[in-house]
Amino acid sequence: MSPSPQVDVQSIHDQIPQVANKIKSLVQKTPLLHSPFYSDRTGANVFFKFENLQTTGSFKLRGASAKLIGLSKDALANGIVTASTGNHGKAVAFAAQSLGVTPTIYAPTGTDPVKTAAINQLGGQVIFAGSDCVDTELIAIEHAVKHNTTYVAPYNDLDVIAGQGTLGLEISEQLETIDAVFVSIGGGGLAAGIGAFLKIEIPDCKIIGCSPENSCVLIKSLQAGKLQPFPSTKTLSDGTAGGVEPGSITFPLCQTIVDECYTVSESEIKAELIRFMKNEKSKIEGAAAVAIAGLQKSSQKFKGKNVVILLCGGNISTETLNTIGLH
Repeated sequence: MSPSPQVDVQSIHDQIPQVANKIKSLVQKTPLLHSPFYSDRTGANVFFKFENLQTTGSFKLRGASAKLIGLSKDALANGIVTASTGNHGKAVAFAAQSLGVTPTIYAPTGTDPVKTAAINQLGGQVIFAGSDCVDTELIAIEHAVKHNTTYVAPYNDLDVIAGQGTLGLEISEQLETIDAVFVSIGGGGLAAGIGAFLKIEIPDCKIIGCSPENSCVLIKSLQAGKLQPFPSTKTLSDGTAGGVEPGSITFPLCQTIVDECYTVSESEIKAELIRFMKNEKSKIEGAAAVAIAGLQKSSQKFKGKNVVILLCGGNISTETLNTIGLH
């Protein structure tokens, strides 16, 4: 097994309060609310962190803002580039526009025009290239190298991870006792950031990673002990779908930080999308429902415990709402 990159959870933790202060002009402090319905259903004291109400509809704004605000004026002037079909692209576009920069957002050919229109509305210049997300990311990175511009990675970047970690700081300020946090896992940046803060502040707090069975590359890699290119198939949790970049810093971080992992089926994701939106009256996307479904699979372990479920985003398409019968 090739050696993992060296990680220092303490150093990420120590950066997070300063990062939170830097990005507060761009990022909202989102509510943390107790759920009587899910508490009765599971036996845990369930609290939802409503990051689906963030300015761009997902937690991604935190990491993108942290990365861009940390750049010099010269670096910003040289340009910003990334690859995304959704939440990350919207976040980069919003943060860049706020700093007076027009970013280049690469998207795979055939990307939903509604998603790219949303990125355009936030000031991003969308370029279609590549047939899938991995191809498109490689093209975006090549662009960054060729033009000496800054590539904003969706998760494989310590500044981005520290930005996502501001959620851990907020949660700790909003709830005194936290026994577990359920987090959806794609590339692992969200779990790594939240966990880096909470594991230092509250060592007994469990970080629970959740992924769809159809796309759980990082969870399977954690179970295997090394990052591997497991296949992914279509999932309602499009925000966590896809592979993990080889050598990603998130892998060794999650090896250190994540205590337990659960995978959930498409039927379980659909059930929680419907149940949550009907009972909590707030719109969430499939990736958020994954974390809720993860608690349902493990609720016996957390009876009477204070459990936070991170609602990572609310950008669900009309097509998906139609598919699950909610539109």
